This record gives sequence, structure tokens and C-alpha cells, in this order.
Amino acid sequence: MNDISKNDKVSLLIITGLSGAGKTHCIKILEDLGYFCVDNLPLKLLPGFASLVKDLGKNESQPTAVVVDIREGSNFVENLFEALSKLEKENISYRIIFFEADDEVLVRRFSETRRRHPLSHDGSILTAIMQERSLLASIREKANFIIDTSNYTIKDLREKLTTILSLIGNSEEENLTINIIAFGYKSGIPIDADIVIDVRFLPNPFYESSLKDLNGLSKEVSRYVTENEISKNFLEKLLSLLLFVLPLYQKEGKSQVTVAFGCTGGKHRSVAIANAVKNILVENGYKVNILNRDLE
Repeated sequence: MNDISKNDKVSLLIITGLSGAGKTHCIKILEDLGYFCVDNLPLKLLPGFASLVKDLGKNESQPTAVVVDIREGSNFVENLFEALSKLEKENISYRIIFFEADDEVLVRRFSETRRRHPLSHDGSILTAIMQERSLLASIREKANFIIDTSNYTIKDLREKLTTILSLIGNSEEENLTINIIAFGYKSGIPIDADIVIDVRFLPNPFYESSLKDLNGLSKEVSRYVTENEISKNFLEKLLSLLLFVLPLYQKEGKSQVTVAFGCTGGKHRSVAIANAVKNILVENGYKVNILNRDLE
């Protein structure tokens, strides 16, 4: 296998390996992690595609991955090495992840999905798997990483890929996005919320004549809602909980978590609390989006 230096950021991630070994699941996980992915790219297009990616990378930071495999045809191995040679001549950095699994596991997967193996011309899945393994031996030798998915769950695969991406410098420090929604119960709870917090127990600015016509984005309402003893204790306990559970959501493979704060009308307390929580999460390094659903 080729040597890898930590934080050696690359232009292109090449996914290949045995049919049925998990390349499709890999692409789905990479897309969740922010990758632009192309499946079954013709190898004649790979050098030109990689050059375009490299040029775009000067202005855009989205990492890119391609899946290439035996679906290319009988000349797949020869065509791949030719394409890799062109990448190297053009100084386009790449890394190869090779997927494999035990013969018995692959046979079972093809039987369960009832899919035809690309090399199964005579109907024998096992013969096709053995033939493909032999054909791809030289590619396996060149690969930077080999992933045997025989006993992998989707969670295991995601953790393995996250580790690999950190090694090649293509992982995002903030691959968990927090979506915060401020809403009013009178219009219903957001159906996409993972966590719902009812803040109707907090002091209500609606009953203050000077604050009634303002909203939670104003400094006056924000101070009224957040700068009292109950609210301070609540925010302290809430943020302690969120900072504890969010990394656990990320460990479980979630790419985003939606936290919703609700009050009666969705204009005062929920908005003020949602924005206070957003500011603190941003200070702790999280990427946060916020929606004041019922403000208008």
C-alpha cells in the first residue's frame, strides 16, 4: 500500500474494490459527510474530471470521490492504471480505498439482493467473485486503504471512513450541523425536530406593554427572557445537556440534529432562547442554522 502522511489533503478519493463489498454504502456516507460523489465514472473521463475538480478546488472546498469498478468492463484494471498514470503526470493527488469481503459474505449479499454479479456470465456467483478478486489483486496492492466489510455494520463503516478522512486531511472538524427552530405551539410542533424544548415556563414579554409588539430578536425582549434567575439556571443546565449529547449523536452517525424551542406564539421566548443557544453553540465550534418559524 502507498504511504500516507497525516493531514496530506488530496484532490480526489477513488473508491473501488469487489462487487457487493460496500462501495454504495460508502458513497452514501461520504455524501452525508459533505463529499461530491460520482458513481461508475468511465475511466477515460477520470483524468479530465480530476483536473476540473483540482481547478475548482482553488475556489471551492468541497471534497470529491468517485467509484470505479469492474462494471467498466474487461479492461477495467488496465484502464484504471492508465488513468492513474495521467493523474500523477498532472500532479493531481489522489488516494484509493479498496473494499473487499469474504467470499461467503459476498455470495450471501448477492443472493439476498438478487442482483447479478458483473462477471457472472454463466450464473455462478462464487466463480465470478473469485475471478474478480484475482483481476483486482494489483489494484488492491496499490490501494492506500483496504476495508474488509465482512463483519461491518453501517456504523462501523462510517467510523472507519471518518478515521481515514482525518488521516488524509479531508475531514471536516464540524461535520455535525445543528438546526435550531423557534416555534409557537399554536401552530404545531415541527415534525422534523429531534429534540423539542418547551419554554413556556419562562417570563412572558407578551404581558409587558413595552415589549408586546417586539420580538425575541430585540435586545429588550432578549434581556427580559434570558437575564433572570430562572432563565440563567435553565440555560446553564440545557447547554450542559446539549454539549454532552451532541457528540454522541455525531458518534452514532448523524450529520445533523434539529433542536426546537417552543413557546405560545413563537415570537418572544422561543426566539430569544433559540438565539441565545445558537450563540453559545457557535462559540463551542458547532455549525448552526436557525429558523424563527412563526416570527412573521
